[in-house]
Amino acid sequence: MAQAERDYYELLGVPRDADETDIKKAFRSLARELHPDVSSAPDAEERFREVVEAYEVLSKSETRDLYDRYGHAGLRSGGFDPGHFDFGSLSDLFSAFFGDDLLGRVARGADLAATVEIELVEAARGTTRDVPFEVAVTCSHCNGDGAEPGSNVTTCATCGGAGQMQQVSRSVFGEFVRTQGCPACGGSGRKIETPCTECHGAGRVFERRTVAVDIPAGIHDGQRIRMSGEGHAGGVGARAGDVYVLVHVRRDPRFVREGNDIYSTVELTVTAAALGARVTIPTLDGDHELEFEPGTQPGEIKVLRGRGMPVLQGFGRGDQHVFVNVLVPRNLSEEQRRLLQEFETHTDEKTYRSDEGFFEKLKSAFR
Repeated sequence: MAQAERDYYELLGVPRDADETDIKKAFRSLARELHPDVSSAPDAEERFREVVEAYEVLSKSETRDLYDRYGHAGLRSGGFDPGHFDFGSLSDLFSAFFGDDLLGRVARGADLAATVEIELVEAARGTTRDVPFEVAVTCSHCNGDGAEPGSNVTTCATCGGAGQMQQVSRSVFGEFVRTQGCPACGGSGRKIETPCTECHGAGRVFERRTVAVDIPAGIHDGQRIRMSGEGHAGGVGARAGDVYVLVHVRRDPRFVREGNDIYSTVELTVTAAALGARVTIPTLDGDHELEFEPGTQPGEIKVLRGRGMPVLQGFGRGDQHVFVNVLVPRNLSEEQRRLLQEFETHTDEKTYRSDEGFFEKLKSAFR
């Protein structure tokens, strides 16, 4: 019971606001260190089980939410059974450093990452980009076999063709079966007399590839797009890995994005603000004429409904908020100064009457 009450975030060494990537990275590091096939520490087996349990909870949104809200009691009431893990969901992680998954199947190909940069306007409309990357593909000369066509391939005498060596150990937790790749054949179960001249026995070669990636409208900077089966080739009979395309949205000097809303500014001269004006402003859909009433004040906000970013994989769009900046002249000629002074002599309290304060305008705009 004491083991079950250990804090899962503490076990993985991550903060409570850690994202999926941080949790996976921490788990992989600890699993590599504590797995019984690797570590000889007396408590490695127990700690390994704790780490796997913590990862199984925190890697899934439903169990993590339950744990964050109600702790271990919430997990138990929700039907989570510590110690009974879905090892199939963990197999891809273990294959990265043990060669095969925990069930002895041939590991699928590794994932790879690529990056693409787009403009904010492209993020608003959606776009397609060709993304280049290097990927390991099945060798066409030997069809992934690793042996030169026509050469002899024999069964590994050390493992009898299984590709694995197993050792059973006993502890207070019961029997624990340690499985590791055969050191003689590298886990293939075969002995290749003549390696393939193209891939040198690896069964795979690197190839430069370009894939068209559809980037959906409304995507945010830093989001990833998964392309299933486009990653590195796996072993014989296993599927290829995936490609994760990281999307960077370049900063647009005309706009600031907050969620699905965008913010921009428009500059009016003192006379334009006082007399009113029609001004062309940029939007994500192109230039747009906006009319300003006579007496427009600094800090006023015009809201263009539905001119913001599209909702990603949803409906509707955000708004564009246009902040008014009134330009006050800095360098006046003598004639301009005289005219302003003359204007000032003809003003009274009605000339500068305020109908709504600046902060009230802000509140109205955000409402």
